[in-house]
Amino acid sequence: MHQKRVIGILTWREGHRFSEPDYLRRLVKAGWKLGAQVYLFSHQDVNAKERKIKGFIPKTGGGWESKWFPWPEVVIDRYRRRVPQYMRLRHSGLFVFANSPFSKKWKVTQLLAEDERVKQWVPETHIYTKGKVMAMLRRHPLLYIKPGNGTGGRSILKVATVGKMYQLQGRGKQYAKHKARVDSAAAVESWVKRWVTKERISDGNFLVQQGLDLALIPNRVADVRLLIQKDGDGEWSVTGCGVRMGPSGSSTSNLHGGGKAIPFHLFIAKRFGEEGAQRILKECHTMAHQIAQTLEERFGRMMEFGLDIGVDVNGRSWLIEVNPKPGREVFRQMGDMETYAEAISRPMKFALHLAQNGLAKRQIKKQVVG
Repeated sequence: MHQKRVIGILTWREGHRFSEPDYLRRLVKAGWKLGAQVYLFSHQDVNAKERKIKGFIPKTGGGWESKWFPWPEVVIDRYRRRVPQYMRLRHSGLFVFANSPFSKKWKVTQLLAEDERVKQWVPETHIYTKGKVMAMLRRHPLLYIKPGNGTGGRSILKVATVGKMYQLQGRGKQYAKHKARVDSAAAVESWVKRWVTKERISDGNFLVQQGLDLALIPNRVADVRLLIQKDGDGEWSVTGCGVRMGPSGSSTSNLHGGGKAIPFHLFIAKRFGEEGAQRILKECHTMAHQIAQTLEERFGRMMEFGLDIGVDVNGRSWLIEVNPKPGREVFRQMGDMETYAEAISRPMKFALHLAQNGLAKRQIKKQVVG
């Protein structure tokens, strides 16, 4: 009887508590279905001397059981906290990973903005310096001034050109709302200067970014969530995409914040017609393939990316964010269970492809610590 392939999934755990337990349970089971031996482990579970691992597998009826497992041929990295113990393990050379470490958001944005193949999809973004706002207002009717290290929509200022006036509105770091109207670009510049001094989060810098008009439905923000993954042959392929629509009046489309998921075609064709929807979908696919290729060249072997794509009122597509450890809930929320199942099994198929073809041994050497 031939030996089963052994795939490990590296993740954060504390006792029997895991991050994203529902997804990890499904991922392990997808691997079992494909005939592999699969288990979860964290940095504290590795016995390098004896080359064995204290792994965890789902119990029937819920919960997890742990036992000793053989060393994995390939490891899928789902660790989402950059703690020192994880970073040490990641760079220890003990494992062959299906996906390489990634860099910080601003660095990735910068990298893509400078690459000839993909920069057309990246909104113009600069680190804030004196005079930058005036220069950007000559090119774009809408700007966002936001902290490079900000979270949760704090300290973000929106600057809009309205006729001959400029309208500023934002939320401070205590979430207080601010509003002003001024009549010159120079007045905007000095207003912004005060803002970045007052609203700075710890010692981070501010970014000045080209604003996008994504209100395809009045008063609601919508964006496209696209998942591109390696398949069982090791080739990049778009698994699927859907639209997330934020609640009325909200500035984000997050599903946590009461947003809802809608099939791409249904939503986009309503606004841009059948032909327009086909064209936009094709562009989103092209963008995803180019970005995956560009980032893989820079960071080494990758396995999947979630792209947040904004489609503006003119039907142009823009990259908002790229995530190397994406969720796939958008398909479940749309009720597309077939795509959801495929989105879960693809990382396993790719890991098995690496193990079966001995590619695990010839790991891409280009590792970057971000």
